[in-house]
Amino acid sequence: MDINFNKNEDYNKLLVSELKRKLAKVKLGGGKKRIEKLHEKGKMSARERIDYVLDTNSKNIEIGAFAGDDMYTEHGGCPSGGVVVKIGYIQGKQCIVVANDATVKAGAWFPITAKKNLRAQEIAIENKLPIIYLVDSAGVYLPMQDEIFPDKEHFGRIFRNNAVMSAMGITQIAAVMGSCVAGGAYLPIMSDEALIVDKTGSIFLAGSYLVKAAIGESIDNETLGGATTHTEISGVTDYKAKDDKDCLDKIKNIVDKIGDFNKAGFNRKEPLQPKENEADIFGILPKERNAQYDMLEIIKRLVDNSDFEEYKKGYGQTILTGYARIDGWAVGIVANQRTLVKTKGAKTKPTEMQFGGVIYNDSADKATRFIANCNQKKIPLVFLQDVTGFMVGSKSEHSGIIKDGAKMVNAVSNSVVPKFTVVIGNSYGAGNYAMCGKAYDPRLIVAWPSAELAVMSGNSAAKVLLQIETASLKKKGEEITPEKEAALFKEIKSRYDKQISPYYAAARIWTDAVINPLDTRAWISMGIEAANHAPIEKQFNMGVLQV
Repeated sequence: MDINFNKNEDYNKLLVSELKRKLAKVKLGGGKKRIEKLHEKGKMSARERIDYVLDTNSKNIEIGAFAGDDMYTEHGGCPSGGVVVKIGYIQGKQCIVVANDATVKAGAWFPITAKKNLRAQEIAIENKLPIIYLVDSAGVYLPMQDEIFPDKEHFGRIFRNNAVMSAMGITQIAAVMGSCVAGGAYLPIMSDEALIVDKTGSIFLAGSYLVKAAIGESIDNETLGGATTHTEISGVTDYKAKDDKDCLDKIKNIVDKIGDFNKAGFNRKEPLQPKENEADIFGILPKERNAQYDMLEIIKRLVDNSDFEEYKKGYGQTILTGYARIDGWAVGIVANQRTLVKTKGAKTKPTEMQFGGVIYNDSADKATRFIANCNQKKIPLVFLQDVTGFMVGSKSEHSGIIKDGAKMVNAVSNSVVPKFTVVIGNSYGAGNYAMCGKAYDPRLIVAWPSAELAVMSGNSAAKVLLQIETASLKKKGEEITPEKEAALFKEIKSRYDKQISPYYAAARIWTDAVINPLDTRAWISMGIEAANHAPIEKQFNMGVLQV
């Protein structure tokens, strides 16, 4: 192994160490003291509840752990968006579990909380997965009510989705394990079955103080909307539990009786580990985002037995396409190749070099054909992104790069098989779109710590923004010395670099998670298993294309 391999390995392992440190911090939610206060009340934390209800020692993946990261600092922050979401197994059945974190502003809903809950419901709807809500929330965070209340992707959409999922036959089970107030009271009652924990759970449209103010009635919260009231008088809830564990045990028993599901029928064989050492990924992936490397070597460390059947190997070489298996599941892989390649063909000179990570006419054409083939064969697609965009310049424009790029975007948009996206390195501009970015409905989209998501690279963007800034200052009569220009560039690049961080994207749920590269196989496997719950009901059709 050469010195560059060792340098890359050290750098990427440090990125993973930082990821683990950040995860450990967000998993504390509102902090140890607030968790202790919950325990004093006989309550479990959101993560403890999820860990208890999921099967012991079973696989699970967390959606949106970094939601809200470094956001709402003026309001004290919102770790994990104040809600924990995991896909895991209950009594052997794959489910998605959503738990309000009462240590974060008493479980109050920030704008990102609503977005994260909607993402959880979207996953349940797309994959027809049972969804479990563990409710413990004070309702909308009032200082930000104008950003969470009335729009299509705000708080009210949650209840609309409850109704839609019920009509689709998707099982929804809600447990009221703390406060459930005002509009939030509709979520558990619009679920198929509702449980409530005695003495700690409560549901009402208005609490005792508001009732007193509104109609002059004096009543305590327990009598107004506690467990006994709603299981014996109003009939709002279906089961009363004595404590958190009893409630979660009842959920396990309910899920245990759910019947089997219709399957999509994706192909799976006995899983095999990659032949190549997975940990070599850390040494192969370069520290610099503009450096070359062979994406095929990454693929060999992600797929079963390191077997990759490459499609159109000698054509359109800046995109790799081919068939493989991941944890036994058949997949079609579309990946950006990051090495310089020699190419020949009708639109290129015989020995022309193509830049790695750039999508050319021929590579877009190849990817379009391959995506169509996978749809015909009912094979899920996996996109491995390290893309700087489409090729620019007169030669590409005259060759119709916009037309060829549009074909690829069309194929990605209209694909009916489930898609999964892993952002390994760069994810810039239209390259993000063509390689199935968040806007193109991947069932799951994750980023490695090495990822960068932006319109363009930090250097390029900073140079453009610097030109604009210096021109503006010169118009105001300011003299721009080389030293001042260098300082301006550094300031602009620093600001932009923060925005292209994978954590910035994850905080806003542009991706579902930042993951250790060694967890990639597990994420894709669980994602395809989830997708297998939802038979494909549409035909693949690319609509009108300019050939």
